[in-house]
Amino acid sequence: MAEKILVIEDDEVFRAMLAEALSSKGFAPACAGSVEEGLARLAREPFDLVLTDVMLPGKSGIEAVSLIKELSPQTDVIVMTGYSTREKALEAVRRGAYDFFSKPFSLTELEIVIRRALERRGLRAELAVLRSTLATATGVPAIVGQSEGMRRVVEMIHRVAGLDTTVLVTGESGTGKEVVSDAIHALSRRATGPFIKVNCAAIPENLLESELFGHERGAFTGALALKKGKFELAQGGSILLDELGDMPLFLQPKLLRAVEQKRIERVGGQKPIDIDIRIIAATNQDLPRLVEEKQFRADLYYRLSVAVIHIPPLRERKEDLPLLVEHFLSRINVKLGVDLRGVSREAMGLLFEHDWPGNVRQLANVLERAAIMSSGEVLDAAQFREAFQARGGGAAVADADAGADHVVSLRQTLSDVERSMIEKALTRAGGVQKEAAALLGIGPKNLWNKIQKHGIDPARFCGQRT
Repeated sequence: MAEKILVIEDDEVFRAMLAEALSSKGFAPACAGSVEEGLARLAREPFDLVLTDVMLPGKSGIEAVSLIKELSPQTDVIVMTGYSTREKALEAVRRGAYDFFSKPFSLTELEIVIRRALERRGLRAELAVLRSTLATATGVPAIVGQSEGMRRVVEMIHRVAGLDTTVLVTGESGTGKEVVSDAIHALSRRATGPFIKVNCAAIPENLLESELFGHERGAFTGALALKKGKFELAQGGSILLDELGDMPLFLQPKLLRAVEQKRIERVGGQKPIDIDIRIIAATNQDLPRLVEEKQFRADLYYRLSVAVIHIPPLRERKEDLPLLVEHFLSRINVKLGVDLRGVSREAMGLLFEHDWPGNVRQLANVLERAAIMSSGEVLDAAQFREAFQARGGGAAVADADAGADHVVSLRQTLSDVERSMIEKALTRAGGVQKEAAALLGIGPKNLWNKIQKHGIDPARFCGQRT
């Protein structure tokens, strides 16, 4: 299939000449006379590469680079200009352009640069597949996200993985606690040992003690043979106690002994068994509150929370959505045997507007459902509306279509969505940037960079607290 190249150029004669030259070299060119027209075209269909002039009516080609990269991060951009200045070249590259040409230029030279850019795009795709394969082969899962919250999570994973200490992973349902636990084990010195996982909420209370600690033959009716528990099976490796907040009180003293002394006893047994394991616990519950309510032992909580990794909910790190979408689409392509290349601008706007009560797990499910209903290369907003409706999210979608007071138009670019979210946060915080950053789930420095990027004046929000 010929690579698709979008040419954004207001000079009709030069635009036609360039399109004809690209076509003769085996590419599939499409044309636009302005940045706005080009973005609209890019929102409707994917392109492998964009060639854009700098001097254009309306938005400039330099502005276009950022907008194109936000709309389609994997699409490379080459900038053309008749004004050969180092400043414009550096600005274009700083905003994400692959290369920069001054008119007039050699079409042969341009073809070489285009093919190099397309080759790099192919190598990036191969690298993503290799990384996914390597992660599967080595057992180290990909932690997807560049937000401040997720950078802290990754930093903590690397900090505690090699220490062999007990770790408590907290976060709402669907945030990825098991993925983080997998990474801790895979990066530890116990990576070659077993990793046993126990869902404390999924096992009936009368069976949980036997499942965890094992039992001797004849310990109770039906105990016809000796059975090793999960702690013994994890010898030399790690054990994940998932949904720890549901651990019944009567079992907590025995668990505390296992954590403190690394020693257990089977049900009906008299001989203590030493265990060499690492304990990782995970919960979506507020353990300090359970301690206050006498539903969880304080001493056990303190022993388990030596190192705590908290995973922020998706609604507090929406800047990670494009990366997460790309990550899940690559997995969906393999699973379903399809070739999805992204989502439309309107669809991405819809994803940004959703609150994601089910977090990353919900996002993955919605993307797969939309992919099943899609017949093209790009997922559009209509497919996501159907996916939300089918999974009980109709009210959220209706809200997303309804109010000018609460919702940003889905026809806006991702940049406009981000700007609107920042302005709303500043309004709610009365112009106090630290409070606005907390509302958005990002750091104050990150917020300031975004304020500068969008040219927002924080002073005009002072005193407008809502």
